[in-house]
Amino acid sequence: MLEVGTRAPAFELPDQNGRIHSLEEYRGKKVILYFYPKDNTPGCTKQACGYSQLYPQFEEKGVVVLGISKDTVVSHKKFEEKYGLAFTLLADPERKVIEAYDVWKEKKNYGKVSMGVVRTTYLIDEEGIIIKANDKVKAAEDPEKMLEEMG
Repeated sequence: MLEVGTRAPAFELPDQNGRIHSLEEYRGKKVILYFYPKDNTPGCTKQACGYSQLYPQFEEKGVVVLGISKDTVVSHKKFEEKYGLAFTLLADPERKVIEAYDVWKEKKNYGKVSMGVVRTTYLIDEEGIIIKANDKVKAAEDPEKMLEEMG
């Protein structure tokens, strides 16, 4: 996990509609960058739906919400449409950004060890500095916790 106080790595990734987003374009706004393992899995769906439900409140506070996984643009589009998601999902199938943000780790699941995305949420300030980092994310609680962080 990247340290609080460090500059968030720059990136350019396509969203669920194929439009390229860069961290730079959100300069001047707070950004919640959350990394999640996979579209359409129970925890990831709860987390995404939570962010979608609270999205108007994040918008009111001028906060951008971006979800990133290694799923494809097509997978993200289906996920967005299935649950009516209100925010941007970024596709990182090559794991460039996932690795830059240090969330590709060894995971143990039922005793089996494999590599995967550790659910992690970063809050990046208006200048591109990480001001909050959490890799002990509880999927269902994350959106509300992050909204509380906004005060």
